[in-house]
Amino acid sequence: MLVLSLDLGGTKLAYTVMDENGTQFHNGKILLEGRQGTQVGRLITELIDSLLTELSQANKKIDAIGVSVAGIVWHVKKTVWVPKINGWENYPLQQEIEAVAGDIPVILESDRTCYILGERWKGAAQNCHNAIFLAVGTGIGAGILVNGGVLKGTQDIGGAVGWMVLHKPNQIAGDSPTCFFEDYASGTGLKALANLLIANSPQYKGILKEKKESLRTIEIFENFDTDEVASKTLQICIELWGMGIANLVSIFNPEKIILGGGVFGPATRFLPDIKASVSKWAQPYSNRNYSLEISALGKDAGVYGAAYSAIRYLNSKKDVQ
Repeated sequence: MLVLSLDLGGTKLAYTVMDENGTQFHNGKILLEGRQGTQVGRLITELIDSLLTELSQANKKIDAIGVSVAGIVWHVKKTVWVPKINGWENYPLQQEIEAVAGDIPVILESDRTCYILGERWKGAAQNCHNAIFLAVGTGIGAGILVNGGVLKGTQDIGGAVGWMVLHKPNQIAGDSPTCFFEDYASGTGLKALANLLIANSPQYKGILKEKKESLRTIEIFENFDTDEVASKTLQICIELWGMGIANLVSIFNPEKIILGGGVFGPATRFLPDIKASVSKWAQPYSNRNYSLEISALGKDAGVYGAAYSAIRYLNSKKDVQ
């Protein structure tokens, strides 16, 4: 059994061919380089068409195609919304892929669903029935495994935990009106918070002062030990991450919460501090019985999860037969 797996983010398209054991035979990455709308759709379909031709010439047959999408997959309408790609509010991605795939089944899932499925198959959530993948990157989302199944919600929007309200407006810094989890605790939010702290500290003369809009998230981490704004920014984020995770621990009583996305990485060093923050807020019995871990699959969680979605689909068809 071979599946073609694609992971579409806001800036890149990763792909691989896997067998049912998770062995990769072919993989790569293409930057979107500013493509929008139908340009991105054409990039995907041309890649699939090229790979299918190449594999066919090598006498390898693809049994299914799995796709991880950085947004919402409207399964009923067979369309997707990817907020980082203009023109993809209701984009017919499945229909376009099926047009080049022929009789090969195509399975689309949101990236957060794929993250937790990938970790359950080959990563940190193996043998778990209740686990959460908290993806902290440009925004914040969660793939939530409950009693062995992925929680998707009525319209496949479940897991949009970046919208959790953790504090009142203006409570974190200055006169900012924002109050959602991802406003200050995502990669984008870290930069917004640092700039807000700088604006509210006229006496500050540190290294981040002149960065403003060009400030990169990694620079906040790099200057944590020496710069007061970088230090305060991350201390606030540690508390926010702790509060957000505590809510998930209290509501879902998971075996594991797995941290991934572009921010973890560099935020891995703060894992003990985050866990200490969780302990302040979480339901005490649930807090004693979960582990907080870093993704075992890292940037490959999406392609593993998309592949596993395709393999599960194929196995379900075998069971019916």
